[in-house]
Amino acid sequence: MTNPNPTDGQRGTRHPYTRRAFLAGGLGGLLALGGGTAWALDRFVIEHVEATNTSANSSSSVASATEASNGAFSVDSYASDTAKIAITRHTSGSGSDTITWFVADITVTDATLVRSAFADDEFGQNIIAYPSAIAAQAGAVLAINGDYYGFRDTGIVIRNGVAYRDRGVRQGLAFRSDGSMTLYDETTTTAARLVADGVWNTLSFGPGLVDDGRVISGIDDIEIDTNVGNHSVQGQQPRTAVGVVDDNHFLFVVVDGRSSGYSRGMTMTELATAFVDLGATVAYNLDGGGSSAMIFNSQLVNNPLGKGQERGTSDIIYVAG
Repeated sequence: MTNPNPTDGQRGTRHPYTRRAFLAGGLGGLLALGGGTAWALDRFVIEHVEATNTSANSSSSVASATEASNGAFSVDSYASDTAKIAITRHTSGSGSDTITWFVADITVTDATLVRSAFADDEFGQNIIAYPSAIAAQAGAVLAINGDYYGFRDTGIVIRNGVAYRDRGVRQGLAFRSDGSMTLYDETTTTAARLVADGVWNTLSFGPGLVDDGRVISGIDDIEIDTNVGNHSVQGQQPRTAVGVVDDNHFLFVVVDGRSSGYSRGMTMTELATAFVDLGATVAYNLDGGGSSAMIFNSQLVNNPLGKGQERGTSDIIYVAG
């Protein structure tokens, strides 16, 4: 992939992800906590595999560095008989107020080409791998990190037409097999009903950013979880989000952040506004921070935290090749 930004060449080298090293580091930190060590280990570190070989359950690239008409740099593109992808790099502001983000504009002939994959092809808690590794295993052309479902034990989880979890607590996002995308209240339905209604994938993070083509009000004050280390997703942060323009026309957006002079990140309202400017009718926020990653043809497109290093996660959303 041709790099349109010379400063991106300063990214660090990716190192293979090793679960043993992660467990050792996590164990050392948790032992220092004292009283709740056993609970914390079980909840946040120890793998809990609930389903294996999950991929079996699933009911050409042209690089460039040209400037697009809207001032964004064209990073890469892909076209086949079933999918078209155009990736652009956007910047705004200057100095400490610089924001850098990446947009993948995707059209597919069949909505089921937009799929999900789990780390190690297993469903459960605390099972993680680099997004690029999950993407390679799935044969993805394009991928972004998902909602990190494995960090929590709540939320409706439907992936590739299969229901894995049915514990609705928050606002979710549904990808439907007809190519549409809708926000919904998890507490008013069930996973079985959603599957019967043609839902292909769900994501459970949030908040919803755009509905009916408009920025949703109050999103800068929403707290999506009360888990340890995840009380709030507010402020100027690295972001990952998805949206839809029209049936079978999707947007994947990844915003870099926490890197002075390169990208400060976006607020929720800034992210929602970016989607509206791109023509989205619906958009939804996913796991962000150091987890925010876009992978194209096995390569990391963005620059997480200005360090060029992926973080392990439990799942990806991807476009099949």
